[in-house]
Amino acid sequence: MTIPANAIYPRTIDRETVYLKNVITGPNIIVGEYTMYNDFVNDPTLFEKNNVLYHYPINRDKLIIGKYCSIACGAKFLFTSANHTMKSLSTYPFPLFWEEWELGPEHVTEAWDNKGDIVIGNDVWIGYEAVIMSGVRIGDGAVIGTRAVVTKDVPPYTIVGGVPARPIKKRYDDEKIRKLLLLKWWDWPREKVRENLPHLMSGTLPPVSEN
Repeated sequence: MTIPANAIYPRTIDRETVYLKNVITGPNIIVGEYTMYNDFVNDPTLFEKNNVLYHYPINRDKLIIGKYCSIACGAKFLFTSANHTMKSLSTYPFPLFWEEWELGPEHVTEAWDNKGDIVIGNDVWIGYEAVIMSGVRIGDGAVIGTRAVVTKDVPPYTIVGGVPARPIKKRYDDEKIRKLLLLKWWDWPREKVRENLPHLMSGTLPPVSEN
């Protein structure tokens, strides 16, 4: 049975897992095909509300998630407005309460430091209750450990864990990683992915074009 491309639930008997792209409504969140989110605590269709935090339109920052990612229950993405400014003497967000302090609404964004977009590559696995901070970029094929707090960029095919998250090991040697990044299997049409499932579900590489 083929699940329609616009389906919310990829498994007919499962209402805890969603294809994330099909439940997102905001223009500043972009998700690739087949990326899934599982939540056994809250309604997974409310990912945008419950998991993408301090993400206000005034900052114009984006959450970009690639294709075929796996996001576990409770993973959080913390954006710019969670970063109280460190440039001033006080970290108190005076500009946010502009009416109280007669500062004017045009100063609101001075209350925090804008770290920029969060960009997640393709085929990334984000573990249970991991936290990804604003400005972070995670490479293709990376793995983010359970309850890790990711404050810095993560290279492709690297496993990280801890608070703050640090590299644990690479998933493969450098040559295999190079070939995987050339392969870009996540950009294949559905039928080619299906044909190559024996490779994708094992550790063997299909033929890789160097061109």
